[in-house]
Amino acid sequence: MNRAPDQSLESLVVARLMWRLMPFLFLLYIVAYLDRINVSFAILQMREQLHLSDRVYGRAAGMFFAGYFFFQVPSNLVLEKVGVRRWISGLMVTWGLVSCSMVFIRGPVSFYGLRFLLGAAEAGFFPGMILYMKQWFPASARARAVAWFMTANPLAGVVGSPISGALLGMHGGGLAGWQWLFVMEGVPAIVLGTAVYWVLTDRPENAKWLSEGQRGWLLEELERERQANSGGQSGSFWKVLASRRIWLLALVYFGGPACMYGVTLWLPSAIRSLSGLGYFTTGLVAAIPYLVAAVAMVLWGMHSDRTGERRWHTALPGLLGATALGMAAYGRAPLLVIVGMSLGMLGAEAMTGPFWAMATSGLSGTAAAASIAVINSIGNLGGYFGPYIIGLARSSNGEFRGGLLAIGVTLAVSGVLALVPGAKRGTRFG
Repeated sequence: MNRAPDQSLESLVVARLMWRLMPFLFLLYIVAYLDRINVSFAILQMREQLHLSDRVYGRAAGMFFAGYFFFQVPSNLVLEKVGVRRWISGLMVTWGLVSCSMVFIRGPVSFYGLRFLLGAAEAGFFPGMILYMKQWFPASARARAVAWFMTANPLAGVVGSPISGALLGMHGGGLAGWQWLFVMEGVPAIVLGTAVYWVLTDRPENAKWLSEGQRGWLLEELERERQANSGGQSGSFWKVLASRRIWLLALVYFGGPACMYGVTLWLPSAIRSLSGLGYFTTGLVAAIPYLVAAVAMVLWGMHSDRTGERRWHTALPGLLGATALGMAAYGRAPLLVIVGMSLGMLGAEAMTGPFWAMATSGLSGTAAAASIAVINSIGNLGGYFGPYIIGLARSSNGEFRGGLLAIGVTLAVSGVLALVPGAKRGTRFG
């Protein structure tokens, strides 16, 4: 059978999906990621004005992921029932309002509470987007799509770091710079959340922007994948919770957020404390590692798609990132510490595209929604562990070494676990 016409049509459809869906999804994730990490710049003023210790900051930074953990699974199950447009729209407006409410932080308790609420509001966004891409992109293009989507993480840092640094210089209207930062970066979530309902299409069968031939091929290909997976990972939410593979994947994923958020939420503090740079210059320096990570993760995701290999593409960046964090932990020169932290973050970011392509293989329907949410919610507890352990280490001896070693070991364990045969694909839950 001649596959050339199908391959040509596949290329056209994938290209159409990339251009029609990914720019907007990418923009949404930039706003989401910026609202969760802008506290890393706000703390540069909050620490002194509100008399907050490094330990309090580390706990508050990680508290986002406590809310994330408790609300992610139910949020993703609701999304499966009501559709992306309505649910994601409501979530974005909600977290935008919470982000703006950060101006009312007065001490540790309000800091913890608002970060928890922000995590609860954002909980359904990322797994919802992973599920959404699974519903639209064929398996052959999924790692690439996820990698492009995930570049919003580092690019939020590229765009947001200088802006956040500059916003710290704003004063007026009874608000300090850190309060203006939360307001100015919370409003876009409200605006874009309103736009989601009108811009996104829930499912491929409703996509009027695809030709009949393109839509027919896509629906047929996605159905073929569902049929191929029908004897594999399917079942109820409780079967998902009992799946050994799902728990293994959650442990693999744990190290990524532990490193990403451990580094991301402390990088501006590290740069400023080690170099003595001003707010805006600190933001410019902090943008550099994000830019490098964005390029690396896209290239790595594309290579994973070309080869069809997932486990080693997940493991190698984790192991190399862990090595870089060890270098940063024992580095004497400020430049060595910052470069090591940045390479550690790059490794964690590069894991994500191949990981999610591996994790979502063999999943469909409610099982897909539940599995993605369970993996992401448990794995993202690493986002609590990373910032908190660094803050704990800093409070005890004023150094980053202990915290960097802890997240480095965690990332290394995740890399090793990715090579366990059961992580690649599952046959049945249990």
